[in-house]
Amino acid sequence: QVQLVESGGGLVQAGGSLRLSCAASGSIFSLNAMGWYRQAPGQQRELVASITSGGYTNYADSVKGRFSISRHNALNTVYLQMNSLKPEDTAVYYCNANISVTTLTAQRPYWGQGTQVTVSS
Repeated sequence: QVQLVESGGGLVQAGGSLRLSCAASGSIFSLNAMGWYRQAPGQQRELVASITSGGYTNYADSVKGRFSISRHNALNTVYLQMNSLKPEDTAVYYCNANISVTTLTAQRPYWGQGTQVTVSS
């Protein structure tokens, strides 16, 4: 069993900051790319940021320069530092990780339960 547990969401005023964390646990052989997605009410889930096991990062245009993704490989944890938050950043944020559970198993995506981020104007 593999679990992704997120923390760090909450309510913040516009211009404020939040830091999300997501820890992967369980039967993990290899932990590959990790990322954060978000879904606002009535909207499709969208990629916010991703990071490979080697540290290569990718960001949605809407968050470039404001958000920063990082990871601690020894702790199987990925972080999302969110600065200069805007009301349009309000959404449920989901952690995603591509994991292989054995040497013979292809990697597949796992998802966290989601954490609410609300930015008030």
